[in-house]
Amino acid sequence: MTAEKAQTLIEALPWLARFHGATIVIKYGGHAMTEDGLRAQFADDVVFLRYAGLRPVIVHGGGPQINAHLDRLGIESSFTAGLRVTTPEAMQVVRMVLVGQVNRDVVAAVNRHGPFAVGLSGEDAHLLTAERKHAVVDGVTVDIGQVGEIVRVDADAVVALLDNGRIPVVSSIARGEDGTVYNVNADTAAAALAVALKASKLIVLTDVEGLYADWPHSTDVIRSIEATPLAEMLPGLSTGMVPKMEACLAAVRGGVPQAHVLDGRQPHAVLLEIFTDEGIGTMVLPDSHQERA
Repeated sequence: MTAEKAQTLIEALPWLARFHGATIVIKYGGHAMTEDGLRAQFADDVVFLRYAGLRPVIVHGGGPQINAHLDRLGIESSFTAGLRVTTPEAMQVVRMVLVGQVNRDVVAAVNRHGPFAVGLSGEDAHLLTAERKHAVVDGVTVDIGQVGEIVRVDADAVVALLDNGRIPVVSSIARGEDGTVYNVNADTAAAALAVALKASKLIVLTDVEGLYADWPHSTDVIRSIEATPLAEMLPGLSTGMVPKMEACLAAVRGGVPQAHVLDGRQPHAVLLEIFTDEGIGTMVLPDSHQERA
């Protein structure tokens, strides 16, 4: 082993000690989910976390896969205020793709390394309960169908799996009190689950390097930001970045010590964030924390 490799292992030591036994919620999406090489590396990373004594939980969406299936079936799909308009017909496809295809693919990738991953839907054991969400366009409330806002999380089933040494893989479907099935934003679902689990970290994988300080005029990434300054930035962010940063904000305001947005296109992004001194991406902290933990 070269000295450089040994130094990398030594650098990881304090982080291994700090996060041993910690629950880490990872929102999985973007290119990390759709490119074969990155999919395999993500599965490697999650299993590494498990062997290193952490308790990883994966929450996933599946926008590209849903779009492809809707196109094949000739079902029109549109977006309002950044949210997919989800008709009952489209909801059947969303549920089938997320629970029956994407979830199984993630579980299979992780389980190449051993009997670790167990797939769950937000419907299972009332894990996620939602109410109908409406979009607001130019001050007008718009019905966007079976799109849900999470109102309650019952994480007992996830905790039981973690206590049994498993890696829960959760698809972002929720149930309503009346049994209606809702499509919920996976970033939002990950944040809600992280709060319910009292997780040590929320990690959101995306296709940018982090939160840009002055996009599109600059690609300088904000390394660390507290809750209040982030909340002030939200109205000026791009549509795709808003739900990710809102999720990070909700997590730290709900008691999660750190939330991160990482570039999932970077190989082993999750390990680089958790186990290196510099970390990568943007870290969101509760107010009154001035330095990177």
